[in-house]
Amino acid sequence: MGGVITGFGVIASIIVTGYVLGLRGALGGQGREVLTKLSFNVASPALLFTTLAHADLAVIVSTPLLVTALSTFVVAGAFVAVGAVRKWSVGRTTIGALCASYVNAGNLGIPIAMYVLGDASLIAPVLLFQQLVMTPIALTVIDLSRPGEHPPSILRRLTSPFRNPIVIGSLSGVAVAATGWRAPGPLMEPFHLVGSMAVPAVLLAFGISLPGSALPGRGEERGPVLLSVALKSFGQPVVAWAIAAGVFGLTGTALFAAVVTSALPAAQNLFTYAVRYETSTILARESILLSTVLAVPVLFTVAALLG
Repeated sequence: MGGVITGFGVIASIIVTGYVLGLRGALGGQGREVLTKLSFNVASPALLFTTLAHADLAVIVSTPLLVTALSTFVVAGAFVAVGAVRKWSVGRTTIGALCASYVNAGNLGIPIAMYVLGDASLIAPVLLFQQLVMTPIALTVIDLSRPGEHPPSILRRLTSPFRNPIVIGSLSGVAVAATGWRAPGPLMEPFHLVGSMAVPAVLLAFGISLPGSALPGRGEERGPVLLSVALKSFGQPVVAWAIAAGVFGLTGTALFAAVVTSALPAAQNLFTYAVRYETSTILARESILLSTVLAVPVLFTVAALLG
């Protein structure tokens, strides 16, 4: 389980650095906003482009992807159903559903897949599904629900996903992968360099937001936070296990990999989305923090039972 400890240690150290910066006011009053905008508009699209440009698109039709997709829809659907009954806003419901089902497949999932599962490529189906399906749908829903002077036109509704930097970066990477073209190293190097800022920028911004914050799960977002964390930390791994073993008959390493990836905590880039769209930032921050803390015992439990 060295991969679990290593992955969480790296994340924690950068968040603590951000916390100290926020506590001292080292980046000024706009530090968090600048970092999140940098990540959302520039660094994350570059990172997704370089990641997906070299991806094996054959995993799109794999069984692990089906397990990921079905478990995600079940858990996110449960949050949406509760949100509809409680009459939560579209923004709150969408961010909460993402926090309940969108796993940290990048900066935490890759090292855990490498050190715990022995194969970093096992995280690829999750990464592709989240970037090609979940992100475009969720951000489009938030885009179209934002108040404006006039209702969005049909053309705006149809083109909304293709005007989002995150989606543009993802689709561009898939287009390159689909052609089979291998871009020269010097051409890709600027994308690698800029993309390498994405994860640290998000983690630093997350840490900067913590000073002065109330303990998670006790504020006005208590209900949505606890629901999203319960679904993410406990509901999704159980659902993934039931689907993988009961529906597809997976056993051994395949079953272990499916449950481990589903047990990963909510991704930090969800906080970036919440800040960018100025909706449910407290819900995103507290859900990510609590699910990350709970992921440690949950992953150890999964490893003890299935590893």
